[in-house]
Order: sequence, then structure tokens, then C-alpha cells
Amino acid sequence: MDKKPSAGRMHQRLHFQKREIVDDSYGNEVAGPFETVFTTAAELIPLRGGEPVQAARLVGVQPYTVRIRSCAAAREVTPSWRIVDARNASRVMNIRTVTNPDQKNAWLDLLVDDGVAT
Repeated sequence: MDKKPSAGRMHQRLHFQKREIVDDSYGNEVAGPFETVFTTAAELIPLRGGEPVQAARLVGVQPYTVRIRSCAAAREVTPSWRIVDARNASRVMNIRTVTNPDQKNAWLDLLVDDGVAT
């Protein structure tokens, strides 16, 4: 059974980033670089990992559930965003889904993959 969410378990600092749409000076809108929208404390809950085959080689993928407090900025997060560890910028996580588990907008759970290109 899952433990009740609490702020005491939030030991990680994570940057939530999204791509801005920019003009390429030819009249086309293209995706620009990722920019940090907000930074928050989070709890990382590891799930069972796997080793899918990509480009004819095994790659290690570790899925996590990222639990954060709900706020106006957090409720705008979509799978097109990414998460970067504030303490280790080389650790980038790909967001797969965003859920509101208690349906009270107190917490958000994000299913993410660590070790996958975004």
C-alpha cells in the first residue's frame, strides 16, 4: 500500500523545462531550446527498470514516479516537457504521463523515464 504523501519525503530539487516556440527568421515557427519554467521539491519513487533495445544495443531505462505539490505552474506540465535534476544537470528525465491521484489538486504524480533521450 502506498504511503500517504508528505513534504518530509521530498528530498530532490527538480527543474521543469519546456521548449519555447521561436521564429526561424524565415517565417516558420520552430521549437527552440528548453527553458526552465519552475523549480520545485520532489519525491522520486523508483519503479521496476528495464533494458529495451535501441539502435541494436541495450540501454538502461529506469522509470520513476515523481511526486510534487500541485500549483498553477505544475498543473500546466505535459509530456512535451522534461525534468532536469537541479543537483546533476546531466540527469534528464522524459515525462510520460501526469496524473492527479487524489483528485483534490494537492499532489501530482508524473511517470518519468531516466536514461531516455528527450
